[in-house]
Amino acid sequence: MILETFPVGPLQCNCTLLGDEEAGEAIVIDPGDDIVRINDRLTALGLKLKQILVTHAHIDHVGGAIRLKRLTGAPILLNENDLPLLEMMEEQAGWIGVPTPEVAPPDASLADGLAVGLDRFPAQVLHTPGHTQGSVCLHFAPLKMVFAGDTLFAGSVGRTDLPGGNGRQLIDSIETRLMHLPDETKVIPGHGPATTIGLERERNPFLHTRR
Repeated sequence: MILETFPVGPLQCNCTLLGDEEAGEAIVIDPGDDIVRINDRLTALGLKLKQILVTHAHIDHVGGAIRLKRLTGAPILLNENDLPLLEMMEEQAGWIGVPTPEVAPPDASLADGLAVGLDRFPAQVLHTPGHTQGSVCLHFAPLKMVFAGDTLFAGSVGRTDLPGGNGRQLIDSIETRLMHLPDETKVIPGHGPATTIGLERERNPFLHTRR
């Protein structure tokens, strides 16, 4: 398995490349920017991109998806509840003072329960609205890993003051969808360092769930 997570773009979104070296295939999660770098890495590793998975439609996570699709031919998957945020991309660019990236509707929706990923490294989509209405987490159970987007961070949770955000809904999503995962599940958030479900259950001050 090849697993590389690195920050991209001005907001340092965690982008992940997950590859199966035996099959020569890969997925990329949240290609918000630095697309040449991502594509160069795929080429250097000899991997064909099979899916572009976007946890939610904020500019720092989705901004480079169309460019990566054009370079690789891979389909883009994004939960359909975030389509209104795609239509606000010019406004989103204005929030952080960057040029407006080209976006388009996804090739398929990351619907709750959908199986995604690679044959040897499958994942299940967990719809976790709150940060945005289409926010999802990607649970790779065989790898004991979940990619949480901006739903859950180490010691914190996603902001809910932007369009589509709902604080009560966010906490409910975390407690009902993520806190039931095994303690040892590694959490790769959309920004910042990794953590585990067990650590967040015990220490995250925003959550009500405790041992």
